[in-house]
Amino acid sequence: MIQKTASESTNQYYITRQDSTESNARSYPRKFPFAIAKAQGSWVEDVEGNKYLDFLCGAGTLALGHNDPEINNAMIEMLSHNYPLHTLDIMTPVKEAFMEKVLSLLPQEMQDNVKIQFCSPAGSDAFDAALKLCKTATGRSSVIAFQGGYHGMGHGALACTGNLTAKEKVNGLMPGVQFFPFPYTYRCPFGLGGKAGIDAACAFFERSLKDPESGITKPAAVIIEPIQGEGGVIPAPVEFLQTIRRVTKELSIPLVVDEIQCGIGRTGKFFAFEHSGIVPDVILASKAVGGSQPLAIVIYNKELDKWTQGAHAGTFRGNQLAMKAGTVLMTRVSNPEFLKEVTEKGEYLKDRILAVKEKTSIIGDIRGRGLMLGTEFINPREKPDALGTYPASGEIAAAVQKKCFEKRLIVEKGGRCGAVMRCLCALNITKEDLKTAADIFEQAVIEVDNTI
Repeated sequence: MIQKTASESTNQYYITRQDSTESNARSYPRKFPFAIAKAQGSWVEDVEGNKYLDFLCGAGTLALGHNDPEINNAMIEMLSHNYPLHTLDIMTPVKEAFMEKVLSLLPQEMQDNVKIQFCSPAGSDAFDAALKLCKTATGRSSVIAFQGGYHGMGHGALACTGNLTAKEKVNGLMPGVQFFPFPYTYRCPFGLGGKAGIDAACAFFERSLKDPESGITKPAAVIIEPIQGEGGVIPAPVEFLQTIRRVTKELSIPLVVDEIQCGIGRTGKFFAFEHSGIVPDVILASKAVGGSQPLAIVIYNKELDKWTQGAHAGTFRGNQLAMKAGTVLMTRVSNPEFLKEVTEKGEYLKDRILAVKEKTSIIGDIRGRGLMLGTEFINPREKPDALGTYPASGEIAAAVQKKCFEKRLIVEKGGRCGAVMRCLCALNITKEDLKTAADIFEQAVIEVDNTI
């Protein structure tokens, strides 16, 4: 056994090593300068023995937290009995059980009418696979996406992502992407706000696609997140998703819903699109669907299956550990009582943050569903816009994030200007841990508010 020196047992040692050897593209260590040694449930422990509540959980990947015993035991069983671990797209009993579970959780109208594509184990590859599928099936080339959307870092996925920072220095991204406004009540893209802004977004989408003079050619697909994650935890209003579904069906345009972050129980429904009652043509799932292990799938209407052999592949699309773990996770998370608790925990946390908003000046908006919540920070000293909304403040959000980390709570930012603090905690977080996190967050916000 190799003994570590005293210096090698410090966070600074690992951060210094990481800085000298890892790509400048790394992001999380710049906000959370520590090295994780252990993890269990909603808690992680660094190499110095400090324990932190984890409200990031692998950007939502760890839906049941770190090292869930049931999931770990299922994987240990596989490892102990010579199960195959990587099988490309060759069939196995583990894969069959995983697919049957996925199909059983779809809306009734989809269960007997879909196929599943296993991709390279990242959401961005599932996105690119869906684009290829829809382009192949329709013979068309353009795609409609939405402002504020996030779909990954591949060339196709990045081309359909709203955020400009990652795109500005990358030339030659996939052409033919048309961005439409996404209803964002707090910062309405039409300057209207409320129901008027939602109605405008609905009307603009429908009229643009049906107007022979719009300049927008009929796309191969329309792709949308039922709740924008990286864009700032912005739920698509029910009537907006229903309008998009109706119009795309009338025009025979495949509708792709990106459930990579908002799906698998996070909103209190197994899939976030279920809140609106729609039935999409394509569903993208990754992150939590692999039960903590890398996995990505595309679930799509059989009518789109115009692919030929090998039209989309991926060396690690046969990740058996992920399928075994994912089956366990989906069984747990899809339980109605479990989903009810997710909703209740989300309501508790939202109420706690609303109470903090009432006694401070730097929180502008709280939104989301279930345990996918966003808190948008503002600068109340700057001039509000025509709707009376103060400017978003990434600086204030960063200050709150830093305070939270100092108090042993890991929470990530996102949204416009990095001003939205996001809840991506384990769905099975205990009420005690949830209260602890809410207490820390409240203290951090009050302390920052007192410096403004």
